[in-house]
Amino acid sequence: MTTSDDANPPVRRRVTLTGISSRAWEHPADRGALSALRELRGFDDVVKTFFGMWNERGFRLAFLAGSIRVDHRQYPRVYQRFTEAAATLDVPSLPELYVTQNPIITGQAIGLDKPFIVISTGAVERLDDDELRALLGHELGHVGSGHAVYKTIMSILTSWAANLSWLPIGAIALRAIIAAMLEWWRKAELSADRAGLLAGQDPAASLRLLMKLAGGGDLSQIDTAAFLEQAGEYEGGGDLRDSLHKLGMVAWSTHPVPVARASELRKWVDSGEYARIIGGDYPRRDSDGDASVSEDVKEAAKAYRQDFAESQDPLVGLLRRVGGGASDMAGMAAGRAMNWAADARRRSRGSDGGTNGGTDGGTNGSDSTPEA
Repeated sequence: MTTSDDANPPVRRRVTLTGISSRAWEHPADRGALSALRELRGFDDVVKTFFGMWNERGFRLAFLAGSIRVDHRQYPRVYQRFTEAAATLDVPSLPELYVTQNPIITGQAIGLDKPFIVISTGAVERLDDDELRALLGHELGHVGSGHAVYKTIMSILTSWAANLSWLPIGAIALRAIIAAMLEWWRKAELSADRAGLLAGQDPAASLRLLMKLAGGGDLSQIDTAAFLEQAGEYEGGGDLRDSLHKLGMVAWSTHPVPVARASELRKWVDSGEYARIIGGDYPRRDSDGDASVSEDVKEAAKAYRQDFAESQDPLVGLLRRVGGGASDMAGMAAGRAMNWAADARRRSRGSDGGTNGGTDGGTNGSDSTPEA
């Protein structure tokens, strides 16, 4: 017999992360790239001016015309989960939220100057409240980190590469830059997954969201432990042929595969970082101006070295046995990135009389890439 307590389980209590900075959830590789790009002060303003003035207004009008704008009257359940996620992340200003017709579970955040969030009817219909809160927190994480400005830069470079395809050398150089920025964007997705977990503060729900992205909405025949076993097999199983297939799968993708995202989120929880943030130990927005670009880049290099050392992938294992050459390459790349950031900072200071250019953790943008 079902009791009233069984029918109405207790509401999970979530900790409000007052004044939390986006640096708290950003993956080290994502944060290092963002810090370096933000040192080119003024460049993001140019991008916003030329590409946000018309495109952003056009996108918003398109969703205003053909989708449902969420508020307390339209999709009130979604609106309630949205306000809960935003309150937990202490979002200063709530973005507009739309629901658009799409059977696939997906979400995106659009806009450079005044970002808004769009989720699909598939997400509304197939996610429970906790999973929906995690998805909305993911998109709020993109907004908080200001990812859209740099995704726009990547789109510009992609267009240039297509237009310069008749110039072999120029096209190759641009493709190398695009591949590097896609690698950053995949790390940005891991950052947003962490933001989603912090918004919902329910690790099981965040894993269920990724399981539903991989295999649909019916979890009655899916097991979390088995799904994580899949992740382990994907990361370390097979031989060199599988390693090469995986490289081909992700090299030109904006999103890591769902099992890899689940594994990375589990590792982040197991590292104790999630518990420390929930306990109140996290960077605040009012200290973003004191962030060090060189330290962020060092942390990014450290994260890549750690991934290299701990990876179970057969190809990475072969490289380790050969003598750690890839680790040296990562260190050299990090050194070049640090030098580039330092040069950018010096140029910026020279043009504005020496004003310190710190990290901006405000809500100045978001991504325009579907979640799934």
